Amino acid sequence: MDALVLQRTYLDLTTPHVADACMRLGIAVRLAPSAVRPVWSGTHFVGRVCPARHYGSVDVFLEAIDTAERGDVLVVDNGGRMDEACVGDLVTLEASLAGMAGVVIWGLHRDTVELKAIRLPMFSLGTLPVGPQRLDPRETEALVSATCGATLVTAEDFALGDDDGVLFIPLKRAAEVAEVATAIRDTERYQAARMRLGKSFREQARFDTYLQSRLTDPEQTFRQHLRAFGGEIEE
Repeated sequence: MDALVLQRTYLDLTTPHVADACMRLGIAVRLAPSAVRPVWSGTHFVGRVCPARHYGSVDVFLEAIDTAERGDVLVVDNGGRMDEACVGDLVTLEASLAGMAGVVIWGLHRDTVELKAIRLPMFSLGTLPVGPQRLDPRETEALVSATCGATLVTAEDFALGDDDGVLFIPLKRAAEVAEVATAIRDTERYQAARMRLGKSFREQARFDTYLQSRLTDPEQTFRQHLRAFGGEIEE
């Protein structure tokens, strides 16, 4: 799935929709740690992963951006370090001018005021004014893969981010994940609309029926009950 189709397909899908879809399809839910947060609220992006490991200099980021395609998401691996900021306004502006869709940092950022003006979606562990004061040896995998918490990502993955966090999904599963996520989204919207018109979720979920059936079959789960008539809200 190319960048344009990816953008169009996931434009109105949230990370909760997609996480539920992954679980329903048996795809491992791979995500950035919950401490990786957007620099401002109302953020949403989707794009193929462009990995870059940081060693103390911005040259690795410039090289990653130079080889990136429009719509990619720069995923920066700084090992979760909290003693230095590794991405600031110039790298972010460069990524924006290259048409990238966003930046995810397993580490810290700086130049927050400028970043908010640039408005390229960014997630990080937080902010710190001081940059790196080191220059470590570069690994051969510097532009091949990156870690974000316990998750290893490559260009075979895409990233989806919003105010609830960042998910990483195999590109080859993008279409089927989107199809299931769309069905989940539409079901939840329909249920919410009916609730606003006065029909409680307990009524829609036939909760009394579930409680009665559980008396005769204690092994039955609420998920199984909902699945029987297409009312799934969780998996």
